[in-house]
Amino acid sequence: MNNIIKFAAISTALSFAACSPAGDQIDRKVDELMAKMTIEEKIGQMNQLSGGYNTIEDVAAGRVGSIHNCVDAEEINAVQKAAVERSRLGIPVIVSRDVIHGFRTIFPIPLGQASTFDPAIVEQGARVAAVEASAAGIRWTFSPMLDIARDPRWGRVAEGSGEDPYLDALMGVAMVKGYQGDDLSDPTSMAACIKHFAGYGAAEGGRDYNSTMISERSLRNTYLPAFKACADAGAATLMTSFNEIDGIPSTGNTFLLKDLLRDEWGWKGMVVTDWNSSGEMIAHGFAKDLKHATELSVNAGVDMDMMSHGYVSYIAELVKEGKISEKEIDRAVRNILRLKFELGLFENPYVDPQASAKVDYAPEHLAAAKQCALESAILLKNNGVLPLEKARTILVTGPLADAPYEQLGTWTFDGQPEHTVTPLQALRKDYNVIWEPGLGYSRDKNTSNLAKVTAAASRADAAVVFVGEEAILSGEAHSLSDLNLQGAQSELIKAVRRSGKPVVVVVIAGRPLTIERDLENCDAMLYAFHPGTMGGEALADLIKGRVSPSGRLPMTFIRTVGQAPFYYNHNNSGRPCSGNETLLNDIPITAGQTSLGCTSYYLDSGYGPLFPFGYGLTYSTFSYSDIALEKNVLSKNDVLRVKCRLTNTGSRKATELAQLYVRDLVGSVVRPVRELKRFERVTLEPGQSAELSFELPVSELAFWNADMEYVVEPGDFMVWVAPDSDSGTPLDFKVE
Repeated sequence: MNNIIKFAAISTALSFAACSPAGDQIDRKVDELMAKMTIEEKIGQMNQLSGGYNTIEDVAAGRVGSIHNCVDAEEINAVQKAAVERSRLGIPVIVSRDVIHGFRTIFPIPLGQASTFDPAIVEQGARVAAVEASAAGIRWTFSPMLDIARDPRWGRVAEGSGEDPYLDALMGVAMVKGYQGDDLSDPTSMAACIKHFAGYGAAEGGRDYNSTMISERSLRNTYLPAFKACADAGAATLMTSFNEIDGIPSTGNTFLLKDLLRDEWGWKGMVVTDWNSSGEMIAHGFAKDLKHATELSVNAGVDMDMMSHGYVSYIAELVKEGKISEKEIDRAVRNILRLKFELGLFENPYVDPQASAKVDYAPEHLAAAKQCALESAILLKNNGVLPLEKARTILVTGPLADAPYEQLGTWTFDGQPEHTVTPLQALRKDYNVIWEPGLGYSRDKNTSNLAKVTAAASRADAAVVFVGEEAILSGEAHSLSDLNLQGAQSELIKAVRRSGKPVVVVVIAGRPLTIERDLENCDAMLYAFHPGTMGGEALADLIKGRVSPSGRLPMTFIRTVGQAPFYYNHNNSGRPCSGNETLLNDIPITAGQTSLGCTSYYLDSGYGPLFPFGYGLTYSTFSYSDIALEKNVLSKNDVLRVKCRLTNTGSRKATELAQLYVRDLVGSVVRPVRELKRFERVTLEPGQSAELSFELPVSELAFWNADMEYVVEPGDFMVWVAPDSDSGTPLDFKVE
């Protein structure tokens, strides 16, 4: 089994080679099969249905190319038998599933995986997911989600890698490599599906499925780089998004799906709609009915329809009417058949019904999930209370302390809660635990048990309070306008505080919450984006001090929901905040209209975030020194080289995340105030130093300029090596 989860580190140069084995031999097989197909059989390949046994007759009749949401190996074999042995041409189906952050062994949600800033552990997690899911017959996953998310009100921030294009690309490529492996025909591989194309994370107001208003330049500079990186890495499939951009829904967007994806990028994979996103163009007001939506989807370049039933209902009619050409049908079917050949489904359509029992929850899978959870937790505050090494008796309280289902997070259809190790279970191995839950679940408003919690805390050496969100409160269709802790959880923290004992708060959630008020009532706070199957053991190790926290924030944490959207890599205004502005409670009575500084900030919450992107503490301290450039005048063909000395100045072994940021000071279009370009996880013993060296080709300073050209513009730049996006002293360099 060890060979199953081996992985390769991902190059931070974003120079990726395609991993699909498609070639001349597969193309010849596709051509031979296409020559035998009727138009009806071609249309059948373009149709995806949800279910197993209930699809068998349609499969046998050649009316289905893929089935979704079937996870039983015997049922899948029955469907494949209908396809291979009963349909005229014997074309197998592709079985798909939303395997988002694990199949049986659940890893932290993708936002938590991004918190590791460790592409290698993310790739390993995707490989584990592929091994477990493929054993059940699933060969296609709808992951990774590459939507840049700058608004924590949007519930689907849980499914992506946060707000930064560079980090998003690295994590996305790691998942593609993990799912697909070195060869798609390997029975343990799954086809990845990069989604949602495109701009879905910019939904107005953080309301799911909502409109997005993104200029082409912003689309290219911010929202598309991760898709381009994953396409170049050989991602086998791509999914359209629910949203419209500037009035044009993705599923009918010829510019996105043909001009850019196919013609400009030269991508050869297969495109599928999101669930009924073709049919939803009717509600958008872009299509008059399902027949019209089908016409728009096929002509825009969508190969397979997921659950609108429009393709099987109307394509033949539209071809006869001359509204869809057979050339478009052939193009789509070629992409579908090529994928099936690449996956080796013609040679190996069936699976061993006993295979899952051999790989589900394998010890090495659980170890990998625990390591990912360890690296993903972020220490936001610590007044010296953590780690709890000397405490013997602790109070454990809170609705997330022993909630095995909720701990798994969103999109975990197949993870089994009985295999989850909760914090309560794990902490009982280290401490004499007083267990007083206080609240039944995260939205519980019943405060009648809080006095018991205060009394219990008084009998303990310290208290650990597990709060946050149930799994259902984040993910698709789970947007929120209030990001404070739900129910009486803040009151629970206050009740523990009244005991006078040290208070550690652990937040387990699917998004950044507005936790400023709760920070005031604790001595330390750990933040864990739903950490998965082994989250309890990982958190116990961090609390006890066996491991020092190393997670960093992949999204900015705001003070109040009124600041959303908020992101570190913003453009400057003409009147940027200086940090010295007058706040609401300091405004003199009858103050003059222009007495407040007239800069870009909020009177009540100021300008800055609660915690910046890239932020995270550990149980030691680090210093950065001797930061220097090899040279500060470069040509467009040069490589920027930055050196730095990093020293562990504390008393514990710990991991630091050294981050390299740049700023283009003047451009033909306004450039962000900082952009992450490199990072390195460095583990050092107390007193140990490391010489770090970052290399950044000047070509990676390119952007889409005023003339919509992708170029490096000459001029002055700044570069930082720092522990987060709001720290460090910049050095200057010039590009000629």
